[in-house]
Amino acid sequence: MTTWEALAVLAAGLGAGTINTVVGSGTLITFPVLLAVGLPPVTANVSNSLGLVPGSLSGAIGYRRELTGQRPRLLLFGTAALLGGATGAALLVALPSDAFDAIVPVLVGVALVLVVIQPRLARALRARRSRNGTAPRRHGGPVLFTGLLLASAYGGYFGAAQGVLYLSMTGLALDESLQRLNALKNVLTLLVNAVAAVLFLFIARFDWTAVALLATGAALGGRIGATIGRRLPPAVLRAVIVLVGVAAIVQLVR
Repeated sequence: MTTWEALAVLAAGLGAGTINTVVGSGTLITFPVLLAVGLPPVTANVSNSLGLVPGSLSGAIGYRRELTGQRPRLLLFGTAALLGGATGAALLVALPSDAFDAIVPVLVGVALVLVVIQPRLARALRARRSRNGTAPRRHGGPVLFTGLLLASAYGGYFGAAQGVLYLSMTGLALDESLQRLNALKNVLTLLVNAVAAVLFLFIARFDWTAVALLATGAALGGRIGATIGRRLPPAVLRAVIVLVGVAAIVQLVR
C-alpha cells in the first residue's frame, strides 16, 4: 500500500466513522476504497468489519445520554444483533468468493433504495396509525425482533447501510425520537461488528494495515459524528450515501 493509498483508507475510515454514527452506511465509503487499493472483495469486507469496530464503540459512547432508560430494549435487541451478526459472519466465510461478488451489488442497491424511501415509509405508517387510532408496541413485538435479527445477519455478512436498516425498522415500529433510535442503532452496530470481528480473527483473512488505518480514522470519526449528528441535514447525508453507493456498485460490477 502506497502512502497515498494509506491516506485514502485513513480518510475513508474517518468518513465512515462519522456517517455511521450519524446515520449509517459508512461501509459504502470504506468498501470501494479498499477495493480500489487492491484488496480482494472478501478480504476487503473482513478488514472493513474489523476496522470499523472502534468507530462503532466511539459513536455509542458519544450517544450514551440518549441510551438512558433503554436497557431492557438493548438487552432484547442486543441478543438479535449478536445472533444475527455471528450468522452473517459465518456465511461470509462459508460462501465462495464468486457468490459474494454476485450478491454484494444487489445488497448495496437494496440498501440505497431504503436510504431514499425510509422517510416516506415512516410518514405513511404514522399517518395510518393516526387514522386507525393505534400505537406502536413498546418494543416493537416479534416482527421487529425478527427484522433486526435478519438485518444483523446482513450486517455480519456485508454491512453496507446496516445502520439505515436499523433506523428504518425501529423508526417504523417504536415511538421514540430519532436521536434515541440513533443511539440504539449505534449499540446494535457495535455488537454486530464486534461479534463478526471475533470470528474473523480466527477464521478469515484480513489486511492488518487496512484494519489499523480504518480503526484509527473510524474512532476519531465516531466522536465527530456524535458531536455533529444533531446538526447535519439528513437529506445531505442521504445524498452523499447514494452517490458513494452508486460508485460502489459501478466498481463491483466491472
